[in-house]
Amino acid sequence: MYSLSQKLADIIHHDHQLLPILNRFGIRLGFGDQSANDVCKSLDINAEFFIEILNTYHDPDYFPRERFLDFPLPLIVEYLKKTHLYYYTFYIPEIENQLNTLIASAPGANNLSLLTRFYLKFKQELHEHLEYEDKFTFPYVLNLHTLYLQGSAITNPELLPVRSIIEFEEEHSDVDSKLLDFKNIIIKYLQADYDDNKCNTLITTLFNFEDDLRDHSRIEDKIMVPKVLQIEKLLFPS
Repeated sequence: MYSLSQKLADIIHHDHQLLPILNRFGIRLGFGDQSANDVCKSLDINAEFFIEILNTYHDPDYFPRERFLDFPLPLIVEYLKKTHLYYYTFYIPEIENQLNTLIASAPGANNLSLLTRFYLKFKQELHEHLEYEDKFTFPYVLNLHTLYLQGSAITNPELLPVRSIIEFEEEHSDVDSKLLDFKNIIIKYLQADYDDNKCNTLITTLFNFEDDLRDHSRIEDKIMVPKVLQIEKLLFPS
């Protein structure tokens, strides 16, 4: 596991896949030989939260649930929102661009139109999922946190848009399985005289996106939701 005393440059040399995580915290390259802790201090970043996120994304078997539960909800939500922004501005357009490049590399008879149709369906479902959380789930969580800080129970929960975070969770679409299906179509059923390198580039991006989505979902389902449920029990009279 990485520690805050390590040079941040050494961490990135060891696992360059963590570069997007730095961007989500507002860390840009050019930090010299500073330790991870010094970089966080200079940018007013919660260093403990930062290093736990790095380690979670670095090691799929690492997930300090109890430690994450100690962090305040606004900090967790802010990170989740920045992750959504990264998906909108990088992963979604990058996958689309790589898919179009792959299709353009395969003239003649092929079944690549199937990829396009499946991707557009996946993209629509992913957008709906992210937009729902941005417009409804995250505002609900932050509003509930504010009420909790005020220290008063909610006597009329009907005034809230929902009765529990569980209702939001029921709106979750299974984007992970759709992404897996998309990968399998390419790996198992691709029929075209395509450019191997362009195809491998797309597959690699899809695998990286799948890993990112998995960690994102773990933070939502294992950290944000349980914390909100705890607050709901305190605020909503039984």
